[in-house]
Amino acid sequence: MPDGTRSAFGASHWGAFTATATDGRLVGVEPFGMDPSPAPFIRALPDAVHAECRIATPAVRQSWLEGGPGANAAARGTEPFVAVSWDRALDLVAGELQRVAKEYGNEAIYGSSGWGSAGNFHNARSQLGRFLNLHGGFVDQVTSFSVGAASVIVPRIVGSMQPVFGPVNTWPVIVEHTELMVAFGGMPPKNSMVNQGGVGAHESADWHRRAVEAGTCFVCIGPIRDDTGDEAEAEWHPVRPNTDLAVMLGLAHTLLSEDLHDADFLARYCTGFDRLAAYLLGVADGIVKDADWASGIAGMPAGAIRDLARRMASSRTLIGVSWSVQRADRGEQPYWMTIALAAMLGQIGLPGGGFGFGYGAMHGIGAATRQVAPPRLPTGKNDVGCNIPVARLADMLLNPGAPYSFNGEDRHYPDIRLIYWCGGNPFHKHQDLNNLLRGWAKPDTIIIHEPWWTPAAKRADIVLPCTTTLERNDIAASQFDRFVLASQQAIDPVGQARSEYDIYSGLADRLGFAEAFTEGRSEMEWLRHLYDLYRQRVAKDGIEMPGFESFWEAGHFALPQHDSPPIPFADFRQDPDGAPLKTPSGKIEIYSETIAGFGYDDAPGHPTWVEPVEWLGCDKAERFPLHMLSNQPRARLHSQLDCGSVSRAAKVAGREAMRMNPDDAARRGIADGDVVRVFNDRGACLAGVVVSDAIRRGVVELATGAWFDPVDPAVPGSLEKHGNPNVLTNDKPTSTLTQCCAAQTALVEVERFEGDAPAITAFTPPSIIEA
Repeated sequence: MPDGTRSAFGASHWGAFTATATDGRLVGVEPFGMDPSPAPFIRALPDAVHAECRIATPAVRQSWLEGGPGANAAARGTEPFVAVSWDRALDLVAGELQRVAKEYGNEAIYGSSGWGSAGNFHNARSQLGRFLNLHGGFVDQVTSFSVGAASVIVPRIVGSMQPVFGPVNTWPVIVEHTELMVAFGGMPPKNSMVNQGGVGAHESADWHRRAVEAGTCFVCIGPIRDDTGDEAEAEWHPVRPNTDLAVMLGLAHTLLSEDLHDADFLARYCTGFDRLAAYLLGVADGIVKDADWASGIAGMPAGAIRDLARRMASSRTLIGVSWSVQRADRGEQPYWMTIALAAMLGQIGLPGGGFGFGYGAMHGIGAATRQVAPPRLPTGKNDVGCNIPVARLADMLLNPGAPYSFNGEDRHYPDIRLIYWCGGNPFHKHQDLNNLLRGWAKPDTIIIHEPWWTPAAKRADIVLPCTTTLERNDIAASQFDRFVLASQQAIDPVGQARSEYDIYSGLADRLGFAEAFTEGRSEMEWLRHLYDLYRQRVAKDGIEMPGFESFWEAGHFALPQHDSPPIPFADFRQDPDGAPLKTPSGKIEIYSETIAGFGYDDAPGHPTWVEPVEWLGCDKAERFPLHMLSNQPRARLHSQLDCGSVSRAAKVAGREAMRMNPDDAARRGIADGDVVRVFNDRGACLAGVVVSDAIRRGVVELATGAWFDPVDPAVPGSLEKHGNPNVLTNDKPTSTLTQCCAAQTALVEVERFEGDAPAITAFTPPSIIEA
């Protein structure tokens, strides 16, 4: 290589690569040679790493620096920042942590994180949790935006999260045994591009192709046709959003009324089917939940529902449900009903049969990988016995001390004075951002680690610039991927950026627990230590990994695949008494006495259809006649790399692309490429239109992740000009039981935007005053 040029093997959420740098600047990225279908996102790394919106130096909001904690908090996002030295920034953070803990207790500190980078040592949640736990603890978050409602309901019904995180029926098993795969919400190929722990080889499209060649028939039930890739050649039923449960109930009624259900399986392995059967037959409410009833709700022809039920009963059938289905009003209900429907077919525990959640939701779901927990920085014990469901952030900030119920517990929201946020963007993932802005003004202090001036960084008080995955060393590994990947530093940190480990080490030194935090190890010493622990763990399964130095030089190690992938619930099926489920009955709980005993009006003891608060069948649809789906974007991961070239190239007129059906567009005088105003009672945003027949009439698709960019940052409710759908989404919890994200339950109207659209400033840094 020329003088001043170096290369390094790297890993990210969207794939492995070799990075090339010249004179300290990243100039190129080449995909991992063993990846058959590399994600396009990696091409954005060079321009994103060196973007204009990189944070160059520690910075403090001017009013906070001059007036102290809480000063002019409503001005967050509108004020200049003052550049300060690292020493001063760390002194301010350490001092504020001490002040809040002393005056209000650690129950007043809220710590939150997101996907961060793919590295297991620099994992944002682990680093933040370890640091705050050593400081005395913090208010943590439980559940997740990805599978929040599922994480509550699935363990209640089958005793674990195995159907969500695996092992599920693997693709080799599906190819060999599955005759019919019914995918509610599809199996989105774009989502299979990413994984939180890193991706070595993208192989899902090939498995879909192989399954079709082996005779598997795919059925996609959902409003977006290409939520199942072309390789699957899927039969598409474009149902109304949020009506999956009704279709499932109609299928179940057909199985019951035509005596196609497996009564023996239900009697031996399940409890409470008689209650569900009575509900299907309308014994109590007089409403028979048959295919005609389901058709009137979902828009899927009754004949197609009956035909599908018969095909499911006569085939080895696997029911798959996307994670997006449970991100809706009462989103736990279709997951519960999926399990009940699979139980009625009697194929749970058979190869290629039963059910599984999340096929296509993330890379590696269904892979034949040996599921070994990846190496992770230990976080220690949190002495604060308080957490909140992650989607209830705004409720917590706006209602300190208010009571709420969650998963059978009566709780109260803590009074938060300090937010410490790392590795995530609340102005991407939270619902009803105008409401969040009101809550965001409540704490005394908001501290954020970020490489870029994201919407959250612009609305913080103290901003600490941290490195990207290209500027530090790490190990990437996931239970869903067969590769363990070296993530090698390719360039020196940009500006004054520091790794989060270095930042926390500096803070721990000021707070008196540096030795406990670092254990005397440098970054590379931690990597060797964690790698050795991982190597010892997999050796118990007969897997021999090379020593660290050999691994680091090679850049990757491929774990052997399963010769005989495990079949979910096979042991339970073979011996339900000797291998009971971890439920109160030891069986599949089609009716749950526990949930019924909570007494929640919106969560009875078995799956139950109740109209969503917003859907195409409600009165509100007269004013807002389009159902908006805010799903995973095609050109980035969440909001990551939105400032990069790949995401920006996918914009329409500089704004997030919104897909709509040709009939809906024509009715409003909207053409492909137009800028439109998307609005409801919660807010309004601009978007660029893509007209497509791949989306059902009455539905629009506006992906999440466009950096929040209101016309007037000082005014909640101001027109968002970049296409962030979360100014429109509903912050209603899924239910009292699950208290999770219901973003997919949102009605809107769309109109063509007239005149000159306001300029995008999402990627423009705030004003910086030199100290």
